Amino acid sequence: MAAHRKHKQRPLAGPAGRTAASLALAGAATATAGAAAGSAHAEPRLTVAQVKSKVDRLYEQAEAATEKYNGAKEQADDARDALDALRDEATRRTERLNTSRAALGSIATAQYRAGGLITPTVQLALSSDPDTFLQAAALAERTAAHQASTVTRIRKELAAIAELRTRADDRLVDLKARQNEVVAQKATVQKRLTAAEDLLDTLTAQERARYAEQEAAGDQGRQVSYGAARTDGAPARAGRSASRPATKAPSSRAAAAVAFAYAAIGKPYVWGATGPGSFDCSGLTRAAWAAAGVSLPRTTYTQINAGQRVPRSQLAPGDLVFFYSGISHVGIYVGDGKMIHAPRTGTNVRIAPIDQMPFAGATRPV
Repeated sequence: MAAHRKHKQRPLAGPAGRTAASLALAGAATATAGAAAGSAHAEPRLTVAQVKSKVDRLYEQAEAATEKYNGAKEQADDARDALDALRDEATRRTERLNTSRAALGSIATAQYRAGGLITPTVQLALSSDPDTFLQAAALAERTAAHQASTVTRIRKELAAIAELRTRADDRLVDLKARQNEVVAQKATVQKRLTAAEDLLDTLTAQERARYAEQEAAGDQGRQVSYGAARTDGAPARAGRSASRPATKAPSSRAAAAVAFAYAAIGKPYVWGATGPGSFDCSGLTRAAWAAAGVSLPRTTYTQINAGQRVPRSQLAPGDLVFFYSGISHVGIYVGDGKMIHAPRTGTNVRIAPIDQMPFAGATRPV
């Protein structure tokens, strides 16, 4: 019976044991990696609607960054103009100071040559014409006092200009830093847009066609994200062939702004552009109202405060309509619930329903 007894197996020790343990760990790691890979492959693909939602969100972020960039650039340009004006003024005042100094030097030289070290009392005693001497002396004193006052004033002005110039330089450096930060944010959003485009490339031809249909439907107002579709089932027309709403503009200036917007239909959206060949959203509204003789600020978040606020129920052609909680998009209302706007990168100026985006407010420029 003892001969048939199974020998108890002992755990491996030494080099053999370490080798076995290593093989076991490697096998476990391989199994784990395989499970992770299987899990990654098992992740569901995004639907067309999900891809569109991501891309729309990225475009919204890009436009918000564009408006911040526009504001920073405008402020930097203003600061640069102010700095140039200060430098020009400092140059002019320096030239005037040098002229005053030269005049003072000439007077001092003339006085020295005329009187040398002789005191005024002695000069008066020796003068053959005391009245003339007294008049000349009084004039010299007044002239000297005037010149000294002028020099003092100019020096104070130059000191003030130097201080302002330093402040302007600091401000410009700060604005450039902010502008660079906005550009960096823009680049980050662009990377996300590229990732979204890469994601679109993974769609099948049929899915890509569905995506294009959804984009077209959103642009033409057949399907909207934040409002009800038309009840008559008829798609809204966009582009140069679109018929104009019957609602009339409340003023000749508003009519001029609307006319400009209609003439811009079909021109491409380019971020940072203000015309005449391309526009971003606030660039279009600013150019339209400039054609009507009204100067608007550069950005959406400043344009909304550049006029009289108007409730949605009282919109009239020419009013500026704003969207999103960050006031990052703007269009020109043209009536019948429609606007003309520059939508986003890759699109052209077009007519769209204002229900296409979340409404944030409206302003009537004055």
